[in-house]
Amino acid sequence: MSSNGKQVALIIGASRGIGRQVAIDLAKNGYYVVVSAKTTSDASLIPASEFPPDPNTQKSTINTVAREITEAGNSCIALPVNVRDHASIDKLVKDTMAKLGRIDVLIYNSGAIWWSAVETTPLKRYKLMQEVNSEGLYSAVQSCLPVFKKQNYKARIIVVSPPIYSRFIHGKTAYAMTKFGMSILTLGLAKDIERQGHKDMAVTSIWPAIAIESAATELNPQIQSAGMNSASEEGKKDLRKPTIYSDAILAMLRAPTEKVNGLLDTDEDFLRRECGYNDKDFEKYNLVPGSTPRRIMPKDFPDLRVLEQDDEGKRMDSVKLRGGRL
Repeated sequence: MSSNGKQVALIIGASRGIGRQVAIDLAKNGYYVVVSAKTTSDASLIPASEFPPDPNTQKSTINTVAREITEAGNSCIALPVNVRDHASIDKLVKDTMAKLGRIDVLIYNSGAIWWSAVETTPLKRYKLMQEVNSEGLYSAVQSCLPVFKKQNYKARIIVVSPPIYSRFIHGKTAYAMTKFGMSILTLGLAKDIERQGHKDMAVTSIWPAIAIESAATELNPQIQSAGMNSASEEGKKDLRKPTIYSDAILAMLRAPTEKVNGLLDTDEDFLRRECGYNDKDFEKYNLVPGSTPRRIMPKDFPDLRVLEQDDEGKRMDSVKLRGGRL
């Protein structure tokens, strides 16, 4: 097996909802897609009359997504992973390389959610989110960087994490800590890429400006209580189809690296600014035709840079201090 010259996109968190849609649309656009997540099944047992399963339920797995993609005539393999286990992520990367010989795009979409006050967020919930969100991403990047090095750092990383701003913390501090950690990795890794002169590599964070129909908005009671319950007709008016997310990711992957490296953005804002979308262009994404979904993200985000941005003094490198030992 090989990628047959196609660019390979490794999508971690691709069994349902947004991740599934991103996998399908990247495959349609010529990528050889590796769909990865923890949930697996024997997709061949599902009769054609019941296929594909509801993409926002546990009936949708990496195997059903792979079947959808291959039956459409596009290229895909399904490989399981447990993002809470670095050895599992490392094996996923090695298996991808053994089968396809390259990884051009890493998309980290896996996520754990618990929205509540600090007092009502048990430590075990925080640790779960930390392992799946921040640590899972860090582990995936660590496993992929040696691959990217062999490819002369010709690679893109897309992270599903938000711009950093104050309101995001309200009522979900623990969750925000883990998601902002992912955004900080985007900013920090982008600076590493810049300093090391890797002009063909970029890391970008993306977040929905308006809630998207997914397993999260449909099944998570905490999100439902926040006014995003897609189970009701009224709730559906505030949702968009996941195709907006995949369209924005495709646009980010096509953009010059200098435009997107270190960028924390939303799907809508990127499409407006870089692709010339207007209000009418977004109507096709509305789950309910003719509706006007409420934007859940601020219109403008703070600039995190300071006047002394480049005055770092003498930078310490722990590896050098330890004589090259990691």
